[in-house]
Amino acid sequence: MSALATRTPIEVWFQDEMRVGQKNSLVYQWAKKGSRPRQPKDQRYQNAYMFGAVCPSRDTGVALIMPQADTEAMQAHLDDIGKAVAPGAHALLILEQAGWHTTGKLDIPANITLVPLPPSCPELNAAENIWQYLRQNYLGNCVFADYTAILDACQDAWRKLLAETGRITSIAQRDWAFAGQTF
Repeated sequence: MSALATRTPIEVWFQDEMRVGQKNSLVYQWAKKGSRPRQPKDQRYQNAYMFGAVCPSRDTGVALIMPQADTEAMQAHLDDIGKAVAPGAHALLILEQAGWHTTGKLDIPANITLVPLPPSCPELNAAENIWQYLRQNYLGNCVFADYTAILDACQDAWRKLLAETGRITSIAQRDWAFAGQTF
């Protein structure tokens, strides 16, 4: 991280990606005790990757839906996050150490510093809880007709998340990663 101007506001962001597709996850559902409710399960293989980042202190986030998870997709996502950081602020982007997160081929925006999590610690990434919420409420137990339906479902789920005032903060806020700090 290059030297920041004195009193630069710091935002803490969490970033991750998830696969959404026809071979989707099943989630828990309410059912009468002793019954065995049916859940749809698709065996086809089309999917997309949802790249998402959230800032709990500002209750906001940005997402991209991409055909694959790779360096090019990550670069587009970083560029969008850089545009979403509050003017004059600097973002600490907490993320896992996937190959496309750590490659030297990325051009990190000047207002972002990547903060990689230790290996095998997904519980430290609040974005994982965002994915859990989206699957549980909007994307689980679904059979998607085609690739376009997958894209539409991802977009609809993300928009619903953003429309719920306070939801991102309630899911992603961590005591150890608080914002409002300045250097």
